[in-house]
Amino acid sequence: MRVGELEVAVPIVCAPMAGGPTKPALVSEVGEAGGLGMLAAGYLTADALEELVIDVESRSGRPYGVNIFLTGIDSCAGPAGADTWGAVQRYRDDLAVEARRHGVEPGEPRFSDEAVDAKIDALARHRPALVSFTFGDPGRSLIDRVHREIGAPVAVTVTSVDEAQTAARSGADALIAQGIEAGGHRGLWFDDPALVAGGPATPTAELVRTVTTAVDLPVIAAGGVTDGAAVRSMIALGAIGAQLGTAFLCVDEAGTGAAHRAALLDRTYRDTVITRAFSGRSARSLRNGFAKRHADAPAAYPQVHHMTKPIRAAAGGAGVADDINLWAGTGWRAVSTGSTSDLMARLIAEFDDAP
Repeated sequence: MRVGELEVAVPIVCAPMAGGPTKPALVSEVGEAGGLGMLAAGYLTADALEELVIDVESRSGRPYGVNIFLTGIDSCAGPAGADTWGAVQRYRDDLAVEARRHGVEPGEPRFSDEAVDAKIDALARHRPALVSFTFGDPGRSLIDRVHREIGAPVAVTVTSVDEAQTAARSGADALIAQGIEAGGHRGLWFDDPALVAGGPATPTAELVRTVTTAVDLPVIAAGGVTDGAAVRSMIALGAIGAQLGTAFLCVDEAGTGAAHRAALLDRTYRDTVITRAFSGRSARSLRNGFAKRHADAPAAYPQVHHMTKPIRAAAGGAGVADDINLWAGTGWRAVSTGSTSDLMARLIAEFDDAP
């Protein structure tokens, strides 16, 4: 798999799963097996990100990547955001009931900056082989800055042909085409409150076909891919490789919480749902009690994320899976335990054996 000057032997990317699962040990082990591990910079300070980068580089000399969330627009700002802000306050009142059960208070709703410039400064002191952006178009100037200061190619997460064409015009070196099957937050550039899915509900296979036809850039497929045969099928559709996240959630090196792991492995819940209940942005989770109780949560990210954070932390610490975000793609039933190296060996064998 090749993107610009980056070349990896195995066309498998371990998704950057923000909030805990993607640990340096996971990133480095994927790299050692010939794939590409991606650090998640979302929610971190630049200093915290740099510590993770140093950790990865101390473990392995293999290529690795870093994914950066774009800050986006504050949906609660200005006169147009007054209605959304009111909905956020009403939701906080609802969350107080949830919080009392865990002996905490809801967090304060606030808009937070992802400190993108500071993170680029930090990465420029190191050697990531790929930088990717999620939740928007980084634009020509930011992509040029990555090229100039880090010397790495840039991939942009897209969920539609329109997004793909815009990213191409901005100078992206590759696209991560993320379909509706993806677990956690999809890389939608705008989370439309009028749509349950927040945007186009395009399956990964269809998105790969249309994006590779419309844009002359390398495309990495993402969403619902959990085995080597599926990676092979995405390449047959025109992708250069596939990004897998859910498949890695229960490996030894992942930082996935115990309650999350148990819910995936014990089949506690029967299916997934796209919900804004936990973060205010549409994301796919196992359909637990919290998601059911708050199906009408407002589209206000990251305000809702900050409000639910104390509840999720307390529930996770107590092992109460019913009250935490159980991010999972539609292929979650294929999740298995064991080492990252064992999983990579299986994925590679499946890929090699696929017709």
